[in-house]
Amino acid sequence: MDPHSVVDLTEDKEVETEFIYSAKWKPTDIPFERRMEKYSQSSSLPHHLEIHWFSIINSCVTVLLLTGFLATILMRVLKNDFMKYAQDEEAADDQEETGWKYIHGDVFRFPKSKSLFAAALGSGTQLFALTIFIFTLALVGVFYPYNRGALFTALVVIYALTSGIAGYTATSFYIQLEGSNWVRNLLLTGCLFCGPLFLMFCFLNTVAIVYSATAALPFGTILVIVLIWTLVTSPLLVLGGIAGKNSKAEFQAPVRTTKYPREIPPLPWYRSTIPQMAMAGFLPFSAIYIELYYIFASVWGHRIYTIYSILFIVFIILLIVTAFITVALTYFQLAAEDHEWWWRSFLCGGSTGLFIYGYCLYYYYARSDMSGFMQTSFFFGYMACICYGFFLMLGSVGFRASLLFVRHIYRSIKCE
Repeated sequence: MDPHSVVDLTEDKEVETEFIYSAKWKPTDIPFERRMEKYSQSSSLPHHLEIHWFSIINSCVTVLLLTGFLATILMRVLKNDFMKYAQDEEAADDQEETGWKYIHGDVFRFPKSKSLFAAALGSGTQLFALTIFIFTLALVGVFYPYNRGALFTALVVIYALTSGIAGYTATSFYIQLEGSNWVRNLLLTGCLFCGPLFLMFCFLNTVAIVYSATAALPFGTILVIVLIWTLVTSPLLVLGGIAGKNSKAEFQAPVRTTKYPREIPPLPWYRSTIPQMAMAGFLPFSAIYIELYYIFASVWGHRIYTIYSILFIVFIILLIVTAFITVALTYFQLAAEDHEWWWRSFLCGGSTGLFIYGYCLYYYYARSDMSGFMQTSFFFGYMACICYGFFLMLGSVGFRASLLFVRHIYRSIKCE
């Protein structure tokens, strides 16, 4: 057969063709385990590394400047507050208090929907532990390039094994908030992240089956995942919940809470929840923006991502910025005599997840060549679950940081 012959495809009819290829085998001294290294190191080439390090240095400088700027303002304002409140104590007692000291009787009033709040905190803490474990495995070098199955398997197994953390955190915090129905709280914790993820998986797997795509998971794999959830995740969640219930830890509040809540004064529109979330999410998102492109190109494209050390540094920056911006916004909220900071700090911390989902829209239309119902549903479906996970994880980080801060400032002043 002539290898240079041309087949006419202009007419709209079936044409039978034969394709041939040749392979040349070369002996090599490199053992099988190390043969993928030269491909995995493609992302470590000088021009790639320069962009990565430049983006990290850029993020670090921006973040350090903004964080330092905010820290300086916050420390100075707090110092002035402490001095003013100390003088007020020495002066006449009947002088009316203002600012965050004025609401000391309400600041530790437990939030509305405490069961949902404790469940969100438990799920977020579990996802944080999962992320740390995955990073540890990646930095040690467990994940083999081109083998994405290993990462997904690790995610499923570690998520199952860390479910005890979610059960313990949620139930112990729920008991601290003087909740009574801890069993319902435990069920809510178990379903808060798994529920939406399971529904999304069922829908997307059905779409893949309809399209006869290889992305559809076989029945055997689904059965294994269900068995892991039944035999590992659920028992560990219950054990963690029982341990949390029996911990009998009391909520540490440095000031007494009054019997009746104080009325919140009318505040300008930019102090409401949505504008505050927009402000809180922008700075952490700007710190991870450049790295997101490489991650998306790896997950949804054909690039290989192996520089986990850089990714870990970016993750640490993300945590620091999220914690700091949430603390700053919590302070300004308390200074405006708005004592409902519990949910606000969680929502502000997690708002970066919404920004990442916004970036998904940009990536889909501007950077990717995806089209058709199946690709669109897979991309936006699974990214919605990932961003929801980010929302819960960073929300719990933001709340924990705010709780430490609020406890510290109220412990530092004398409240009657």
